[in-house]
Amino acid sequence: MPESLENLSAKIEYEFSNIALLETAMRHSSWTAENEGFESNERLEFLGDSLIGFVVADVMFRRHPDFDEGKLTDLRKIVVNSTALSREAIKLGLGEYVMLGRGEEAGGGRTKTSILANALEAVFGAVYLDSDSQRAYEVAARLLTDSIDEALTALKQLDAKSQLQELSARLERPMPEYRVSDEGPDHAKMFFAEVFLGDEMLGSGSGRSKKAAEEQAAQQACANLQST
Repeated sequence: MPESLENLSAKIEYEFSNIALLETAMRHSSWTAENEGFESNERLEFLGDSLIGFVVADVMFRRHPDFDEGKLTDLRKIVVNSTALSREAIKLGLGEYVMLGRGEEAGGGRTKTSILANALEAVFGAVYLDSDSQRAYEVAARLLTDSIDEALTALKQLDAKSQLQELSARLERPMPEYRVSDEGPDHAKMFFAEVFLGDEMLGSGSGRSKKAAEEQAAQQACANLQST
């Protein structure tokens, strides 16, 4: 294990002062259930999860001052989830190093999304305890760069308002302008949006929030622009 942990440390591009922390990060609870006297990676996982949430939020907040709270939240959700984290764990080959109990080993635990994601979180927790918050931030931000970039691409694909803005610019049309009204009491308010390009109304939508109404209007406008 010590030699293999050195290899993993090299992949992370962080040299541990206390390599035992990295070993703990690789101990799944199924292994510790069969081997008394050892701590599982669950506490490190808890710590790493908090670190990842902060790092992703901070990077996106600083990188995109034009993004509102809703868009920043959507971006964080795309990055901070088991599927996205497991992809980064696979890139590091964490499945090769995780210590599993016999049942998990036989059940293909080395490729399970949840186990890989939790192991990556535990690694970040281990780095934090071995160094300090600034160094841990740097390691997490570097290893999650691809996920953050992919999240931006995914958000643009899902965000009809962004699509409409890019489409309008490409077609040399005026930038979209949204006109929103609402009806009903506060506890059951409905919002209605119309989107204009210059004097031309190209889409309308409704929803329980202003954002939802504008998105629906933008989707309709994109379809109308692409059909002309």
